[in-house]
Amino acid sequence: MSSRELVVLGTASQVPTRQRAQNGYLLRWDGEGLLFDPGEGTQRQMLLAGVAASEVTRICLTHFHGDHCLGVPGIVQRLSLDRVAHPVHAHFPASGHEYFRRLRNATAFYEVADLREEPVQDDGIVAAGDFGALTARRLEHSVESFGYRLTEPDGLRMLPERLADAGISGRLVREVRREGSVTVDGRQVLLEQVSEPRPGQSFAFVMDTRLCDGVFALAEGVDMLVIESTFLASEAELARHVGHLTAGEAGRVARECGVRTLVLTHFSQRYPDPRRFHDEAAGAFGGEIVVAEDLMTVPVPKRR
Repeated sequence: MSSRELVVLGTASQVPTRQRAQNGYLLRWDGEGLLFDPGEGTQRQMLLAGVAASEVTRICLTHFHGDHCLGVPGIVQRLSLDRVAHPVHAHFPASGHEYFRRLRNATAFYEVADLREEPVQDDGIVAAGDFGALTARRLEHSVESFGYRLTEPDGLRMLPERLADAGISGRLVREVRREGSVTVDGRQVLLEQVSEPRPGQSFAFVMDTRLCDGVFALAEGVDMLVIESTFLASEAELARHVGHLTAGEAGRVARECGVRTLVLTHFSQRYPDPRRFHDEAAGAFGGEIVVAEDLMTVPVPKRR
C-alpha cells in the first residue's frame, strides 16, 4: 500500500506565532494529495516540509475565514508556475464562491494549471474514485462551514496460507477474486474460504465549529481525526460564543466516536504550552493523542 500520512504545515488559529504558522494540512493518501485549509504562508511551509505542488490533487476549504484560505492565491499560482499536469479539484462552501473567485484571481499570473471548482452545496459525497469517497458535513460556526471525511470502501485480504492449502496461485487468485469461487482438481473453493474482510481506512478533518451533529458524524469510527482545539476548558464559554471547540470537547468526540488517533490543532496564540491541550484531551480520551506541531508528519494508523 502506498503512503498514507498527514503532513502538518501550520497549526495556529487566527494569529500566527513565532512557532506556529497559520493552518495548512496535506493528507497523502496513495495517489491523492488533499490540501486542507491553506492559510497564509502555506506555500513556504510546503517547501520546508518537502511537499511539492505537484502532490496536490484536491484543495478542501472548510470556510472562508482568512486563517483557513489566505494561502490559496500562492498555491493556485504555484500550480501554474510548476505546470502541474493533472487536474486539481477545489472543494469549498458554495456560499463563498465569490471569495474563492477573488482568491484564485488575486493577482495577475499566467494560468496554465487545470483547477476545477466544485462548490459544496450541502451534506453528502463531493468526490469519489479509487481513493474512496470524500464526504462533506455541515458544521456550526459564525460563517458557513463544512468538515470533510475520506472513507475507503471495505475490501478483502487474501490469505496466502489458505490459498496455498487450496492449491490456488497465479491466475487462479485473480479468478477467485473476480468470480467468487474457482474449481481446483475438481473441487470448488469459495472466496470466503481463502480471504478475510479488510476494513477500509478513514480520515476526518474538522475545523472551526461548536459541538454539533456534523462533528460526530464525521468522526464516527475514523482511523485519524484532525480537529480544532482552539481553547482550553477555562475558556469554554468563549469557545461556544465564537464557534470553537476546547481540547476536552475534542477528546470527548474521539471517545464517543471510537477514534483511533486524535490530532489536535488550530491553537489560540494565548497558550504557550501545548502540553496543556494533550492533558485536557486525555482526561476524556484514552487513545493516541497527537498535539500537532508545524512541519511534523503523522502516519495514518495501520489497518485494524
